[in-house]
Amino acid sequence: MSETRGQSGRKKKNRTRLAHAGREPSEQFGFVNTPIYRGSTVLFPDTASLLANRGAYTYATKGTPTTHALEEAWIDVAGAADAVVVPSGLAAITLALLTALKAGDHLLVTDSCYLPARMFCDSVLKRLGVETSYYDPRIGADIAALMRPNTTAILTESPGSQTLEVQDIPAIAEVAHARGACVVLDNTWATPLFFPPHERGVDLAIEAGTKYLAGHSDLLLGLVSANEKWAKRLRATYNAFAICPGPEDCFLALRGLRTMELRLREAERAGLEMARWLAAREEVAEVIHPALENHADHALWKRDFLGSTGLFSFVLKPVPPEAVAAMLDGLELFGLGYSWGGFESLALPFDCASYRTATEWAPGGPAIRLSIGLEDLDDLKEDLDAGFARLRAWKA
Repeated sequence: MSETRGQSGRKKKNRTRLAHAGREPSEQFGFVNTPIYRGSTVLFPDTASLLANRGAYTYATKGTPTTHALEEAWIDVAGAADAVVVPSGLAAITLALLTALKAGDHLLVTDSCYLPARMFCDSVLKRLGVETSYYDPRIGADIAALMRPNTTAILTESPGSQTLEVQDIPAIAEVAHARGACVVLDNTWATPLFFPPHERGVDLAIEAGTKYLAGHSDLLLGLVSANEKWAKRLRATYNAFAICPGPEDCFLALRGLRTMELRLREAERAGLEMARWLAAREEVAEVIHPALENHADHALWKRDFLGSTGLFSFVLKPVPPEAVAAMLDGLELFGLGYSWGGFESLALPFDCASYRTATEWAPGGPAIRLSIGLEDLDDLKEDLDAGFARLRAWKA
C-alpha cells in the first residue's frame, strides 16, 4: 500500500498527499508528472522472462506506468489495500458488484442509488441469477431484518443520488460483517477526502472519477478501492474483464488529483452559501443539503463526514412543469445536463417517484438538483433570480 509519509512517519495532510501521491520523478528522468504511456505490447528481455511473465509490466490490459500511477495515488487517498481504474463510474459500480456476487446470491441495494446501478441490478444481475432487494436508505442497523442466509453484498450510496439521504454506514457495516457480507459504497459525493470509506467499515468503495477527481468535465473514469480482505478478489475480477481506461484519461485524472481538495473546499463553501440563499426564497419549499442543520440526517453527516460538496437539491412550491421549464430554459450560467463536480454549474430537474420501490418520493413540488461550479456566486444568484422571475411570471 502506498502512503505519503514524512521522515517522522507522520501521515501527511491531504493537500500534501494529493500533490505527491503517485509520482516518482526519479523514474521519469526527473520530470514531475508520470507521462502518458500508449501501447499494448510489452517486450521481454528473454524467453524465460516471457514464459514466467516476469516484469513490472506484461501486457497493457494489466496496466501501464500511467494507470499504475493513478492506482497508487488512489490507494493512498482512499486508505485502501488496492485500487483499480475503469472507464466510467458505472463501470466501477458493476465491477464492484461482480467482485462481490455470484449466481444464487442475494443483494441489498439502497433505494436512493444511482438509477443506472438499479438498472444493472434489475437486468444483468437478475439474468446472472442474483436477486436484488431495495431498502430504505435510513434503515441503519435494522438492515439485519432484511438479510438472508445468501445475502452476500449490500450496495450503499451516501448521500443518495438526487435525494441525498445519509446512511449510517458504520452500523450497516457492523451488521453485514457479522454475517459475512461485503459492504459496497458509492462514495462519489464526498470522495475519500470527506468520507474515508475503509475507515468507516466499507469493503469496496466506488468513485466516479468523472466528477470531483477530474473536475473539468472532460473525461469519464471510475475507480474501485478495496480493503485487505477484498483486494485480491477485486484485482482478479478486474484482470478477468480487462476494462481498461485510456492513458490520456488517467493522465488527466492525475492532474485533477493535485487540486482536488482545493476545489472540494471551494465547492463546499459555495454550495452551502447557495443552499442557504435558496432556503430563503419564497418560491422554494425545501433545500436538501446534508450539511444544513434542518436536514433529517444532519447529525449522521456531522458524525461521519469531514466536509460537504457542491451538489444538493431543492424542492419548489407547487407549480406546473411549464413554469419549471421556463425557469430552467432561460438560464445563462447553469447548464442543463447530467454529471456534476466540474468547473461549470449544472441544473437537473428530477422525479424519482416512478422507480423508488422501498420508499416513497413525494416532496410536494418539482425537484431540481444543482451542482455549484467555480463561477462567481453573485453571478450564479443573479442567473437563478432571473429564472425565479420567469417562473413567477408563468405562474401569474
